[in-house]
Amino acid sequence: MPVMPAELTIDGGMPPAEELVQRLLSGETLLADSPDHLLEVVGVLESYGEVLDAYSINLIYQAERQFLNPFPVFKYFNGEITPGKIWRYLNHDRINFEYAEYCMKAMLWHGTGGLDAYLDSDAFTASCKAIIACKCRRDPLLGLLHPLAPSFLPELIRSAATTHALGQFWRVMSDLFLDLASAERDGRVRSIPAVVAFIKDGLVAAAANPITYAVEIGSQPHWVLPPEAGLSFLVDVAVPYVEAVFLRGMPFFGTVSFNAQARQISTDQGRFAYGALYADPLPTMGAGIPPSLLMQDMLRHLPEPLHQWYRQRSRGDGDVRVKICRSFQKSMFCVTNAAIDGTMPHPLDAGEPTQRQANRAHAEAWAARLAVARTDCLDGDRPVRA
Repeated sequence: MPVMPAELTIDGGMPPAEELVQRLLSGETLLADSPDHLLEVVGVLESYGEVLDAYSINLIYQAERQFLNPFPVFKYFNGEITPGKIWRYLNHDRINFEYAEYCMKAMLWHGTGGLDAYLDSDAFTASCKAIIACKCRRDPLLGLLHPLAPSFLPELIRSAATTHALGQFWRVMSDLFLDLASAERDGRVRSIPAVVAFIKDGLVAAAANPITYAVEIGSQPHWVLPPEAGLSFLVDVAVPYVEAVFLRGMPFFGTVSFNAQARQISTDQGRFAYGALYADPLPTMGAGIPPSLLMQDMLRHLPEPLHQWYRQRSRGDGDVRVKICRSFQKSMFCVTNAAIDGTMPHPLDAGEPTQRQANRAHAEAWAARLAVARTDCLDGDRPVRA
């Protein structure tokens, strides 16, 4: 049976880790199944799918057309530089691509999974040397800069590789979320378990998609992430994304001040818990704060049924961005649920003891992380904590 709100702990937190293990091994969902939750999750993921389409296009544009540009002033314009577009950007009438870069930087900095392993390899180092040599012959400024800061351009290439990989990941997720909205409208998806199953099937279908990336310098192509690296969608990008953005994250400026010298921030990146599954929805929604940027982008594309549902609750449109943030967090629990199910080593009904033990170890590893996540958002509408 689906997890019902009454089964959550009194203070709205996650149940104990062992109970989470049992739920994951029995195929239950983390988010309670209800009509309101279905409306929220599908609606907010439809909006997110529209936003991810724009994010994906821009990230791939940056990686391919702004490659090793030390002053990428117009990197958010996708090559369409007009007076009208500049004016709209100056008036903040635009998609906030800074949020996409925040996610990219989280993946780059935390550096988990096969993508990061390849970026640390000798093969990648050799590719960087060849690319830099070719680029410096054509760009005198970079030719002067590189000897002064020899680590700068390789780091830019690492960043570009992560940017392109994230763009490819979001391309798949955008299409998947928009397909989910279509499936809900035509009756193929009618519950939260069906949402999780739909997302899981989409992740599994794309699991082996190759992640490759090449740039063209002059008329000469150069591989940054070649096919020989063997990188694939699910294990090398999707799971590291969940780790970096959903779980670990990074403290961002403008909310709470942290003193690293007083050890208010762990020196162990693996113990970071600033990701989307742990965060409080921010009542301020202040300008420049990453969740605020995403919620503003999603508000532009909010489906009318969900927007109307928000208007009927609490302060109506007065706190609509906070409402979107809470719905988005619920949807990310569904995506995480799908990722856990999709990477389960064996079918849940496996009969072999060794297979059951492997599934249990997989579930226990995730449950240990989720047991301290924020989940009062999974249990109906509660007051938002400051």
